[in-house]
Amino acid sequence: MSIVSFPHRLLILRSFSSFVLALGLLPVAGHAAMAAEPPAAAEFSEVYRIGVDDRVQIAVWRNPELSVTVPVRPDGRISVPLLGDVMAGGRTPQEVAADIESRLATYVRDPKVAVILVELRSHEFISRVRVTGAVRQPVSVPYRQGMTVLDAVLQAGGVNDFAAPNRARLHRRRADGGVETRDLRLGDILNGGRLESNVEVRPGDVITVPERAL
Repeated sequence: MSIVSFPHRLLILRSFSSFVLALGLLPVAGHAAMAAEPPAAAEFSEVYRIGVDDRVQIAVWRNPELSVTVPVRPDGRISVPLLGDVMAGGRTPQEVAADIESRLATYVRDPKVAVILVELRSHEFISRVRVTGAVRQPVSVPYRQGMTVLDAVLQAGGVNDFAAPNRARLHRRRADGGVETRDLRLGDILNGGRLESNVEVRPGDVITVPERAL
């Protein structure tokens, strides 16, 4: 049996301790590196404007008899106790609450009003993405965060045999009411895996795929 001298034993213990310490630090370092990475920022609409058929709850603090849940009528108005009709369509909940507060001040001392969206019905069609033209099944699909051109076209079953996919276009309505049009190399996306034009879609976008010339 070999005998290890005391200095050698000390050296072995020190090496072993360093190895154990390094192993203990690895998960911590890895965790710190992961924690340092910020989560990806999600894109959301800045404001939600109330629309026809939405249901809103009007809550008046300390006045439950004035608190109601009502639908937005086709004329964009809601019915509020004491006040009658109040315009809600096209406005934010905060704007409607401020309007009701100012009008209720005639009847209630220092009113505090909250407008709560209970059901979002008006944006069912506004928040859709549509694919039309030379696809196997033209569709209108609900928008989902992160949805791309390819996702929408696959929902339509892909292009048909008469399509000219590299002449596809994306149509998007601008805030000023105009329409922005962007060319899509859909054939390159589907057949070549070239994703340069596989952009993310937005609610209300329309993708059109023309037929090729015979």
